[in-house]
Amino acid sequence: MARYLPLVDGLCVQMEDEISSIAAIIGASWNGIRTMTATSGPGFSLMQENIGYACMTETPCVIVNVQRSGPSTGQPTKPAQGDIMQARWGTHGDHYVIALYPNSVQESLSITIRAFNLADKYRVPVILLSDAAIAHTRERLVIPYQKEVKIVERVPVTIDKSKYHPFRTGFTRRSKVPEMDKLGDEYYTYLTGLTHDIKAYPATDDAKVHEELVRRFYEKIQDNREDIITLETKFIEDADIVIVSYGITSRPVLTAVELARKEGIKVGLLRLITIWPFPYEEINELANKIKKFVVVEMNLGQIYHKVVEHAKGCNVDKLLKIGGEIPNPKEIIKRLKI
Repeated sequence: MARYLPLVDGLCVQMEDEISSIAAIIGASWNGIRTMTATSGPGFSLMQENIGYACMTETPCVIVNVQRSGPSTGQPTKPAQGDIMQARWGTHGDHYVIALYPNSVQESLSITIRAFNLADKYRVPVILLSDAAIAHTRERLVIPYQKEVKIVERVPVTIDKSKYHPFRTGFTRRSKVPEMDKLGDEYYTYLTGLTHDIKAYPATDDAKVHEELVRRFYEKIQDNREDIITLETKFIEDADIVIVSYGITSRPVLTAVELARKEGIKVGLLRLITIWPFPYEEINELANKIKKFVVVEMNLGQIYHKVVEHAKGCNVDKLLKIGGEIPNPKEIIKRLKI
């Protein structure tokens, strides 16, 4: 990034640690710049307080977490998927984020573009999850022409200066997303991590203000689930069993599905590309059509428990693997036959 960003009028800043990095991108974002930072698990932990600040101030930014085995220093160069719940609930208090997860080099590009678009569209931090296996993968990459890349702009300020308030909503189609000014422009903008009213003034003793503010954080995401949630399905039309997977783990799962179908096993794949918000409606709908889900992931059941929660009345099995090894197709097929 330090080498190539200046060629496209970008800037790469080396901060002293992850706490400074997330703080820097929040500040830069409020100056009208699209911003991102990247880290792995331990650095992601250090960023959590400022991710909460970004949620409270509705600051669009992208945070890449290339997961490694943990906790603590763990297995520094081994892949894992242990930060799924941390991506959703890592910072304190009620809040909402969007989390996406590619499974290839090509998707690492396309979904990064989408992460920026969603961050700007909904004024929310977007977590781009990856893992050490994807990060170390070398594959063919097609870079699109600039004119082919769809860019979603932030909600611009269209209100008269005398009527503008930094956290007032209802003036655009995205009615629960406030228009966003740049710091230092003609509009007065005050930012605080405290509970605040539409003028951005602290209102920490007002329960009504706090509830309306935090519920809006939820609603601006919840009301737009169809726009945000992206899934990939394979062979689910006639499936009795559906494997739920994501990221690097979904690649051997697809191989296992193709091999199992040759053996006459009616199995399909549901790959989560959007992790948060969780596609509970899609899980529930499938649960009414199939006999069993099998969740394959590289942790001890972080998505498995979400599937169990929303697949009411449907059997849910699991293949969970930790220690830095990716599940292989043979052991996945073996699990299907249990």
